[in-house]
Amino acid sequence: MEEKKVVSIEERIPKLKQRRKKKANRRLITYLAILFLLIGTVIYLQSPLSHVRNIEVVGEQHVSAEEIIDLSRVTNETNYWQVDPDEVKKALESHKEITFAEVDRKFPNTIQIEVNEAERIGYVNTDGVYKPILENGTELSGSSALPGGDAPVLVGFSKETYLKEMSQELKLLPSSVASLISEIHWVPEEGNPYKITLYMNDGFQVESTIRNFSTKMPAYPSIVSQLEEGARGIIHIGVGAYFEEYPQAEGEEEPSDEAQE
Repeated sequence: MEEKKVVSIEERIPKLKQRRKKKANRRLITYLAILFLLIGTVIYLQSPLSHVRNIEVVGEQHVSAEEIIDLSRVTNETNYWQVDPDEVKKALESHKEITFAEVDRKFPNTIQIEVNEAERIGYVNTDGVYKPILENGTELSGSSALPGGDAPVLVGFSKETYLKEMSQELKLLPSSVASLISEIHWVPEEGNPYKITLYMNDGFQVESTIRNFSTKMPAYPSIVSQLEEGARGIIHIGVGAYFEEYPQAEGEEEPSDEAQE
């Protein structure tokens, strides 16, 4: 039989002490690492290193990036980790021209703000100045001496109900057709309070109605393409569509072929 090796307690004690010392050292290092991490985190959060460095604005058109940043209340003194995207979104969407906002934090210190603005579907002339009209019929307080050229001028809409309905129809109208319109005049008649007259950029005049305007007006380019070159008159777009040429002034003769050359 093999003899069993007997290890005395005196021999084991140094090894046990060494193991305990190593274990205690590892625990101490872990505690110190956690402590330094906590101290570093506190220092970081209280230092300018944790402040927002960049604020990016995307999607702005008529509302300036500066105004959007002011409305967000985020500055370069704001702590990056204290920015609440939901609160900033709510503040931005309180602006009547901003229909949607999205706020993202991009590590390490950038805040990105993306906005969608309400479409400006027209301008109204009030006391000689042109004020933008939003897609919901809201009239902006800001004014300009001339319209922006990006939407038609709405004339004579003295009743808010008809202005809002016209705005909604313009919102639904394809932009390719809306861009052809220079002015829209509200000319109500007895029995037809929705009557409107349009003056087009290509020189034609259109008689139509506010109701279902967005479904009837897209036919305009096709109607014009079927007219003779040089024809001028009124295009009626209602239940049906037809062209009425301007009456020729008395004594006015058709231009000769030589004159046209």
